[in-house]
Parts: sequence; structure tokens; C-alpha cells
Amino acid sequence: MTERTATGETSGTEPARSTRAGGGVAEAGGGTALAGRSGLCALTAVQLLEGYRSGSFDPVEATRAALERIETAEPTLNAFTWVDASGALARAEESARRWRRGEPAGLLDGVPVTVKDILVQRGTATRRGSRTVPASVGEEDAPSVARLREQGAVFLGKTTTPEFGWKGVTDSPLTGVTRNPYDSTRTSGGSSGGAAAAVAIGAGPLALGTDGGGSIRIPAAFCGIFGLKPTYGRVPLYPASAYGTLSHVGPMTRDAADAALMLDVIGRPDARDWSGLPPAPGSFRSGLREGVRGLRVAYSPHLGGQVAVAPEVSAAVRGAVELLAGLGAYVEEADPDFTDPSRAFHTLWFAGAARVVQHLGPEQRALLDPGLAEVCARAERYSALDYLAAVDARMDLGRRMGRFHESYDLLVTPTLPLTAFEAGRETPAGSGLARWTGWTPFTYPFNLTQQPAATVPCGVDARGLPVGVQLVAARHADALVLRAAHALYEAGVADRVPAPAL
Repeated sequence: MTERTATGETSGTEPARSTRAGGGVAEAGGGTALAGRSGLCALTAVQLLEGYRSGSFDPVEATRAALERIETAEPTLNAFTWVDASGALARAEESARRWRRGEPAGLLDGVPVTVKDILVQRGTATRRGSRTVPASVGEEDAPSVARLREQGAVFLGKTTTPEFGWKGVTDSPLTGVTRNPYDSTRTSGGSSGGAAAAVAIGAGPLALGTDGGGSIRIPAAFCGIFGLKPTYGRVPLYPASAYGTLSHVGPMTRDAADAALMLDVIGRPDARDWSGLPPAPGSFRSGLREGVRGLRVAYSPHLGGQVAVAPEVSAAVRGAVELLAGLGAYVEEADPDFTDPSRAFHTLWFAGAARVVQHLGPEQRALLDPGLAEVCARAERYSALDYLAAVDARMDLGRRMGRFHESYDLLVTPTLPLTAFEAGRETPAGSGLARWTGWTPFTYPFNLTQQPAATVPCGVDARGLPVGVQLVAARHADALVLRAAHALYEAGVADRVPAPAL
């Protein structure tokens, strides 16, 4: 394998069978014409599986199409840390043989997927966006990766992340800047920015992301795709995150139906996660078509005036809310009863970051993202009492949201108050904001409360940049979030966001 770094240097530390997209894709040529294969990139996982079942096309064609999209877009987007073209094609060929025999291995047999470079994957290095992490080959799959492997998914490669996933945009000293497929001068968001960009361009319909403060929902909104942060523990996590119970694993997909399918696969218990939930009571796909009629929906356009939202974002989100009302939901404007919890979040998040780098000596610390080094230095001044005070604030917020959902089934907000800004920056130019949490006020509160939250694309601004609407439900009500999101997709809300030009 050839691993890319920010400087373009390569490291041959992984199995020889693995190659970057360039060489591997060239070898994958032939078969169906490129024009025919390119259409496969626009299909959802559900549609791919239908095509495999009918014999209209096979996993090899779908995998070749995804690899060709990577080869075309990667020089601009920089969404991948590693692409395993030959390995992906080998798995796709095995899958195609199973489909020809009428014996698919599982729910995702032959579907191309990507894995964020925070999650360990057998046979690959997991660098976590950091020059301080050695490029050694792992021997173990994270629980979510293992479930995908068991169900026959085809792994395309690992996607980019900021260093240790610490911020809401994707750039790192290791791999450089990941860009937005709608405008390459803009950020893809983060920290699952590579995953979001990959899904948006058709480099696999499914991606594994992580979300500790919005890291699935932020890039999904910026890149015009669906992203779900499930209830904490629904998807097992191992090794445990230094950010503790703020960090969730979830699906990033082309639509809510794909996310329900993926959650059925990855949302199964794993003994390695002591905080994981028991099995879900049923399939997340079973209730998707029940609609939103009769649901009690609270629409909070700016969290009680705490947040300034761009007018074009407000208009697009309001349009989605009106669509929910038109589908039979009871909608009223209402705000959760809480004040800005950023202080508590910063204490917990920055302390987690400091724990990640605690073992590093001065020479290695000099290699860190400067912003990460700053927040770690700040966290090292926290006391145990500071940390416990943040835990108290978190518990109080959870209590308030629990009471709120006694009155409302869903809370609807903008996912973000703005659209994608300049790539390579932690905060928008001229905003005066010190940290990424200043422009993500709708996302991180629900990591504190561990609630399920999803983003659905619902429009674009004047520059053609996507806008997302966020759906939040009570803890364990993941199926309700998926059901409401699916209703919006069925009603055509995502049609308001065209495919990226790239």
C-alpha cells in the first residue's frame, strides 16, 4: 500500500496488495464502459443491492465505478488517506460470485464503503490524522468495521480526519486540507470530512464516521448528504475514545433508508465496548414508511435567540419544517430550556484531547496541529473539580432535554447556522470566533445529552452550497429520527440540493 501524507511523501508500510487509487484503478479498467459505470455512483446502497439481485450489474462494476470517481476527484478533494483498489476489487469479485450463485453473504454484500481514519481496520494503518502515530498495520477491526466485513461490504479505503478528530473541519499536519465537492475553495467540514466528501461524489454510498461534537452532522450538512449520530452506545466503539461518552459512531449515507440499513448492521453489540447498548428491539428499516402524521414537532430556528443564523439557511430549514407540517406533523416554534453549554463541552472535549497527547514528548508535541496543541495546553490547567462541574452541567442538560421530549417527539433546528466557509480554517474569516464550537452551536449540545440527531439536506444558498436541517429525538428514539428523515426524503426535500459538479 502507498499512504499519502500532506507533503505528498509516501510510506510503504502496508501489504503490497494495497495500492492508491491511481495504479489500482488503471488496472481495473475494461468491462462496462466508463459512462455506464459512472451512473452506478449515483445509486444508494439499497439500489445497488436491488441491481445485484436482479443481475442488472454486479459488485465489480459498482466498485470500479467508485474507484474511478476517487481517481478523478481525489487530486482536488483530498478525501482519502489510503485507497485499497486491488483489495476492494478482490472482495467485489468474491461478492459477485456469491450473487451469481444466489448466496449473498449478508445485508451489504458487495456494497462499497469507506472507513474514517479514526476507526481501526485490520490490515491497514490508522494514523488518526497525526504525524505522531506510527504507520503500523493493525490486526483488529473496530466493532463497526467488523460488522461491515461480516456482511460482505467492500472496503474502498480510509477517509481523512483532523488530528485525533479534534475539530469541526478536516485538515491535518499529516494529510493536509480536505475540500468541499460543491466548491473546492470551501471546507468539507469535520471531523468526518473525508467521509462526507466521499459519499457526496459517489465514492461508495456508505461511510463510517464518528461524532463527538457534530463530526458526522457538520460535514454531512456542508456536503449535502445524510448523517446520523445515533444514541450513544447504539454502535459499539473500540478502542474507547479519549473523549469518553461524547463520541459516537454512525452512518453517513446518500439517504435515510441507507442509514437504517447500515445501522441494522453496525448497531449490534460487541463485548469489547463495556458501555454499549443491548440489541435494538427490531430492524431500523421496519418503520421507515410510517410517516410523521401526528408527531409533535418543536421547531427552534435559533435556540431561543442564542444563535445568529444566515438568512438563506433559515429559509431552507423553514421550508423543510413546512414540509413536515404538510405531511401531518403538529409543528410549533419552541425552544429547549437550556443556555449555552459550551463551557461544559469545552472542559470535557479539551480534557479528552489532552489525554490523547499526554504521552507525547516535546519533539512529538511540536508535530501537532497548533490549534490542538493550544486546547491541550488549556486543558492541562483544568482541575478535577472543573471536570466534575462540567459533568454536573451535562447531567442537568440531559434532564432538561428529557423533560422537553415529554412534550415533543422531535426537535428540529438548522444543523449549522452557516454554509461551508474557506478551506484550511478552523473558523470563518472575519467571524471573530476563537474555536470551531463558535459556529456549531446546534450540534455539540446533543453529544452532551447522548441523543440521536440527524441532518438532512434541504436546500442551497446563493453560491450553491448545501444547507442541512437537524432532527433530534429523545435517547433511544433512533428509529423515530430515521422515520422522520425518510419522510422528508420521500417528499423530495433532498431534491432541493443538486449533485456536486465535481
